[in-house]
Amino acid sequence: MAEEQALEQPHPTMTQVKLRKKGMAPDLYKGPRRALCTCITIFLLLIGVTALTLWLVYRPHKPQFKVVGAAVYEFNMSTPPLISTTMQFTVITRNPNKRVSVYYDKLSTFVSYKNVPITPLVMLPPLYHRKHSTVAVSPVVGGTAVPVSLDVANGLVMDTAYGVVGLRLVFFGRLRWKAGAIKTEHYRVYVKCDVLVGLKKGFVGQVPLLGATPGCKVDI
Repeated sequence: MAEEQALEQPHPTMTQVKLRKKGMAPDLYKGPRRALCTCITIFLLLIGVTALTLWLVYRPHKPQFKVVGAAVYEFNMSTPPLISTTMQFTVITRNPNKRVSVYYDKLSTFVSYKNVPITPLVMLPPLYHRKHSTVAVSPVVGGTAVPVSLDVANGLVMDTAYGVVGLRLVFFGRLRWKAGAIKTEHYRVYVKCDVLVGLKKGFVGQVPLLGATPGCKVDI
């Protein structure tokens, strides 16, 4: 019986023998392998199209910040040039997204004058910003003396004598977007709020914001 089966099996032709020797024999798995590659390609395309559709539907817009109030509770200078100040700013932040919430996991703030920090860094608590909502925050910054250059100290002396001081309130940290049950990875956020305040030497309390106060610049 075995001999009959052996006789029934077709013998390879001379062409097949030559192809096998050269490593060019027909690949018996070429069909299934091609079908698998096609399925994987289609699957990846579907994932890409779905992700693009979700992004277009839930595409988040940058949050908006604006300073609406300022107060100075301490402003002293000593030598070597040291500045000791305590300030409080009222900031309105708006989430313009109707479908996306914002999580500020880490957020810090400080005040600078002519791009030089004049307060220490202050860590703020986590902030959850609901969809299409507005939140007011009032961070208090300062309380510890900060060394500055002589140019910065002289500039502050002149500006406070004149009664107009240009300050920059800076926020930076990390945020995540949330759409439904989906949360994105962390994104770095950097916010710069430039304000002119009516501050004279020796004055303590609420200070006026001078001129039209533009919205803050937000980089993500």
